[in-house]
Amino acid sequence: MTRPATVIAGFCCLAVFTGRIRAQTAEGGSSLQSLKSMSIEQLMNLDVTSVARHPEKLLDAPSAIQVVTQDDIRRSGASSIPEALRLADNLEVAQKNAHDWGISARGFNTDLANKLLVMIDGRTVYTPLYSGVFWDVQDYLLEDIDQIEVISGPGGTLWGANAVNGVINITTKSAKKTQGLYAEAGGGSELKDFAGVRYGGTLAPDVYFRVYGKYFNRDSEILANGSDASDAWHMGQGGFRIDATAIPENNFTLQGDIYGGDEGITTGGGAKVGGGNILGRWAHDFSDSSHTSLQVYYDRTHIALPTPKGTALPAGDIKDDLDTYDVDLQHRFQLGERNGITWGLGYRYTDDTAQNAPTVAFVPPHLDQNLFSGFVQDEIKLLENFSVTLGTKVERNDYTGWEEEPSGRLKLNLTPAQMLWAAVSRAVRTPSRIDRDLREPTGLPAPFPSSILNGGSDFVSETVVAYEVGYRAQLGSQAVLSLATFYNDYDHVRSTTPGHPGFPTFGFPLVFQNNLEGDTYGFELTTSYQVSGWWRLHAGYDLLREHLRVKPGQVDFSNALNETADPEQQWSLRSSFDLPEDIELDTVLRWVDTLHNNNGPTAGTVPSYYELDARLGWRLTQNFELSVVGQNLLHPQHPEYGFPGPTREEIQRSVYGKAVWQY
Repeated sequence: MTRPATVIAGFCCLAVFTGRIRAQTAEGGSSLQSLKSMSIEQLMNLDVTSVARHPEKLLDAPSAIQVVTQDDIRRSGASSIPEALRLADNLEVAQKNAHDWGISARGFNTDLANKLLVMIDGRTVYTPLYSGVFWDVQDYLLEDIDQIEVISGPGGTLWGANAVNGVINITTKSAKKTQGLYAEAGGGSELKDFAGVRYGGTLAPDVYFRVYGKYFNRDSEILANGSDASDAWHMGQGGFRIDATAIPENNFTLQGDIYGGDEGITTGGGAKVGGGNILGRWAHDFSDSSHTSLQVYYDRTHIALPTPKGTALPAGDIKDDLDTYDVDLQHRFQLGERNGITWGLGYRYTDDTAQNAPTVAFVPPHLDQNLFSGFVQDEIKLLENFSVTLGTKVERNDYTGWEEEPSGRLKLNLTPAQMLWAAVSRAVRTPSRIDRDLREPTGLPAPFPSSILNGGSDFVSETVVAYEVGYRAQLGSQAVLSLATFYNDYDHVRSTTPGHPGFPTFGFPLVFQNNLEGDTYGFELTTSYQVSGWWRLHAGYDLLREHLRVKPGQVDFSNALNETADPEQQWSLRSSFDLPEDIELDTVLRWVDTLHNNNGPTAGTVPSYYELDARLGWRLTQNFELSVVGQNLLHPQHPEYGFPGPTREEIQRSVYGKAVWQY
């Protein structure tokens, strides 16, 4: 255990004795005793903002949305944001190695997965390098996450490009809700050691703050032959948040984070990651029916990744520094008795500088880009129990110019506790730097090809037109049910096309083009049942059918296999027990179907698997808690991702202990 973890663990042990005395008199505050499970009715009355960009009850949100609450995260034993996202049944989550994850909704969960928009407190965290998310650097003190809203299905009308197959909106607690001291520490077999501290206080009347810091050290995973994968990693992160509500009509938030870490790479060497961000948000209520907000943030990321040597070129490091500046204005108002209008404007500027490696390069190495956007949405109440929502977003990017993302949505409240909804949406995935600017040089002289893979100068946006029908209901006071069905029609999907078909070496270089099309369809079913006051069950099942194909008269080197790596079916069953003596027992059993992937034109698979996670927690006092967590308990090791071969990593069984104290 590292020195920070040892110090905090010792501090927490002292809290057992002081906590027993304080527990007799402490009231309110942020004690562990207040962390009780919500009832079914409370869960359905949670406010969500991702569907309409304003608060509405989960039961009334006409979308395939699921909410992961703070209590869900705590009781699951998750130690990272990707692990917490396993609790959303409408996501495909696969761990690739010790520090990398594949996460997607409704398919396309490849190494370059790029159809999911992810936000943390309104800050978009995708990288324009490949329009995806580096999940290894998305971190936070999980105790301070309020909830995670997960939408499967397009969200481009409100959130813009890359919200093609889904939106993940992670929101953290206000500083007012995190007053006092919180400390956690622990360690185990794979999560070797970790520690986190947060303190919240007041700067002035109605001005609250918190500061936090955390550190973790994770061990390497393993290869199929039992050898060490050499991909251990460690990272530290810290940050602050200030919330001011001194004037009732105004709310102001200022927050920021900074992080850095090192990651081992199986093929040799190590990666370095680092960055930081600062965000300010002002919200003003003009009246009960008119609200506006202005958000500004700056984000900086740095990565340095080792690249293997080529046929005639040495190994090296590719480095990338990205600075993002973003401004977002939104206004919502009521027009008459039937129309609720939300509109907004946005601008984003990115400054990206790559330091190219011998075998991987971006041309040009430095690129500035501008993104202008505007949206409008009208929620029209036609009858007391029937409404229509129409809207569109228009964006202008430097690669393809203007893009439109319209949608129409119907909502019918069959009863106060049952809702039927339907939607038609268009969304786009705009080109990334990999699509346009990538070069993989060979270093070989003519007549051999100068590169293996190039971005395409005429690569255009991928598009989807999605059709959805769903049903959500609260069935009495003990059960809830949600069903979402979908059919997605894709066009201009990325292909790898031979650039010189007559060349004897199979037409290299390959070039990214838009030669694929296809469709997907399926459904997502989730339900929760309160068996008794001390036992709750939650189940989810997903079915996904994918049919991608090469367009008539076109060519794809990978035979339309490169853009999908997804299970056809998956299900999970969660059980939560509240036992006597303040003991909690939570288990999650999940099954994932065979995953089909590719290595060029060759198909491969990841075998289907069952796995079990479990957490046993004991609240010794009102302020002190111990827990032990077991992950992947059914197998010593198993693969979740990757093409079959000697370098495919397997995820090991893991057990760790955790102590939490707060006052």
